[in-house]
Amino acid sequence: QVQLVESGGGLVQAGGSLRLSCVASGRTFSSYGMGWFRQAPGKEREFVAAISWYGGDITYYADSVKGRFTISRDNAKNTVYLQMNNLKPEDTAAYYCAAGRTPVSRVASAYDYWGQGTQVTVSS
Repeated sequence: QVQLVESGGGLVQAGGSLRLSCVASGRTFSSYGMGWFRQAPGKEREFVAAISWYGGDITYYADSVKGRFTISRDNAKNTVYLQMNNLKPEDTAAYYCAAGRTPVSRVASAYDYWGQGTQVTVSS
């Protein structure tokens, strides 16, 4: 089974950038679709980005982050990244990495494994 650990969150001013990392345990990383979700206080969990198996030739993005965020993966390092540029206060949330047997999905229920989250706080 897969275990996921996120890192890279922190405090940043509006307009700044952060790069989140999610390291997966095991040696089956390349067979999983990977996604990022976020949840702000008082709000529901929402989809952010997803990337497909086998090098990530398919990517999905939420409309709210498209053009600002980029998801990528490095199978050799069992790691998926979320590069976040031009951050806005509304991006403030706990960000969660997810992995699933579904090749790629925007839907949380498609994912089988979840990390514990990393906090991103964007100040205005």
